[in-house]
Amino acid sequence: MTVRLRAHHLLCLLTYVGKGYSPAFTANYDKVVKRLGEGEAVMIVSGPDDICAPLLGEPEPHCLRESAAERDRLAARDVGAFLNRPIRDGDMLVLDASSLAGMRKAFSAGLTRQACSGCEWFGLCDAVAASGFSDTYL
Repeated sequence: MTVRLRAHHLLCLLTYVGKGYSPAFTANYDKVVKRLGEGEAVMIVSGPDDICAPLLGEPEPHCLRESAAERDRLAARDVGAFLNRPIRDGDMLVLDASSLAGMRKAFSAGLTRQACSGCEWFGLCDAVAASGFSDTYL
């Protein structure tokens, strides 16, 4: 199987410590992270992905807003620059230990954080990065 991810979730995964919008959201996120940890590949998608799924039943899910699409655009640009390859819809990636370590280093250095501007989780992600990404699930 393949995990469907929107581009900005490539950044969110780096600091995921089991906190989220709701119990259903975090339970689903835990399952997605487990699949990635078991080596499933990632397919980049436009719009809501496997992480967003529990939010789609809400009256106005934030994952459908233009701000989320803009985060995707910025994350694809910055992560692509770091990986030295474009990140586009349909692209396949494998998030192995080496790629995650490199992405975390770039995240800590601020090279891939423009997409995070204005995000409500920014402070938590700063703290997780400052801790050396201890307690992250992936």
